[in-house]
Amino acid sequence: MNVDGVSTGIVLDHIQAGKSMEIYKLLKLDELDCSVAIIQNAVSTKYGRKDIIKIDERIELDMDVLGYVDPNITINLVKDGKLELKTHLELPETLTNVLECKNPRCITSVEQGAKQRFYLADKEKKIYRCAYCDVEHENK
Repeated sequence: MNVDGVSTGIVLDHIQAGKSMEIYKLLKLDELDCSVAIIQNAVSTKYGRKDIIKIDERIELDMDVLGYVDPNITINLVKDGKLELKTHLELPETLTNVLECKNPRCITSVEQGAKQRFYLADKEKKIYRCAYCDVEHENK
């Protein structure tokens, strides 16, 4: 299969295989007016299999969402067909309005419009806890 390169835009590379649709939904890429290509299960010498997302426009990306979904993602900014900048991610220390607290007594469940805030409690296990009630978010 051949998918054209991006002349000016963004390429999200080294996405864990099967995670591209989650990123697509969280970043609301379906709301863009430009072309978005999703390549799933591409062969990768480093990871075995990977997903790739190509966005044919420069947009603001939520680095916290990307880092949470997969901290191994590489963000490539392309301009005039050439790589302009390559960025690597890490797990974010805090997340705001990315996860939802499942505690029915948490302030975020009771107060409409309260921001959902989580902090990284265990980097190795990728565990986040609610900043208000300290309930652990259940990883998928």
